[in-house]
Amino acid sequence: MQLKYRVLNVFAVGGVRLSGNALAVFEDGSGLDPEQMQAIARQMNLSESTFILPSKRAAALVRIFTPAYEMPFAGHPTLGTAHVCRALGLGGNQLGLEMRAGIIPVTADGDHWTLRAAPATSRLADQPPAEIARLLGLDAGDIGFQPLWVKAGREQLVVPLTSEAAVRRVRPKPEAFEKLKSADGAGQVYVFATTGAKTILSRFFFPDNGAVLEDPATGSACANLGAWFVAMGRRPPLDFEVSQGEFVNRPSILQLEVNTDDEVFVGGDVIEIGSGQLDL
Repeated sequence: MQLKYRVLNVFAVGGVRLSGNALAVFEDGSGLDPEQMQAIARQMNLSESTFILPSKRAAALVRIFTPAYEMPFAGHPTLGTAHVCRALGLGGNQLGLEMRAGIIPVTADGDHWTLRAAPATSRLADQPPAEIARLLGLDAGDIGFQPLWVKAGREQLVVPLTSEAAVRRVRPKPEAFEKLKSADGAGQVYVFATTGAKTILSRFFFPDNGAVLEDPATGSACANLGAWFVAMGRRPPLDFEVSQGEFVNRPSILQLEVNTDDEVFVGGDVIEIGSGQLDL
């Protein structure tokens, strides 16, 4: 079996080819079972790999895998896969992608792609702010108002911090981090602080085999941030440029918008940097 794939960087910064979050997109996954998809994602060893399949409801059905598990939704795989679907003639500058989390509408302006996130749910964190600060290696005074678990596809703990300096000081403690559990049992934390009227600095952390890793650019968490603003009563329209990834040497820019209907949009530039064939 020969599988064609493309490698892309999503949420790239100003045309810099080796910025953003990397993604492998397999053009035709119809001959694969989920176990094979998981094994291929482990082989590619990128943040995520996606597999394009036929859909009767949208331009394509998309399966998303990290090296360890399948995801119902993720932001940079959605945008990168839409870019490949357009290149394959499966859709144009407006298309829908069917995922386990539902059909996600995606639009393009050139190579800048934007998704509309699903309506979100939110709930209070079980831990008090002082405990959240401790597991992040911060002081209690670094935590702003109000940490929330938010789910617009994937539940994550959104934690506002009181300053840009606090975002830079975050040093998660793996032994304490294990206490955080989302609804699906996988604790993930997104910290942020505003750095200007329309700019935000963010970081995203997730557990992996006893360690805590940091993601270069997290579209699902950015969508959850938009829903956090809605839950906090911030009046739309809102428009932010969100910086992420500098602490793992993969600078990334995400565009976050919330319209007057409280709909959340996440966008960024997509750059294809290569292609290949996997022989099974």
